[in-house]
Amino acid sequence: MYYVYILKSLKTGIYYKGLTDNLDRRLRQHLTGRSPTTRHQLPLLLVHVEICEMRQQARELEKFFKSGFGREVIKEIDS
Repeated sequence: MYYVYILKSLKTGIYYKGLTDNLDRRLRQHLTGRSPTTRHQLPLLLVHVEICEMRQQARELEKFFKSGFGREVIKEIDS
């Protein structure tokens, strides 16, 4: 299983999109500042998670969320 997740920085309002095969471990890394990509964005809020069976599926979904239309969908999810 693979997980596509969206985090929101409560400090800046910026969204971070990622994928992982171990959601608990990856969230712990983000929330404790051990991930360089989000370290300066703390505190973070988990906004959304989707489960995919295959890595390719997860990668395509992550790319979608990073696209222009995907960002609009995220705003709808978070409202």
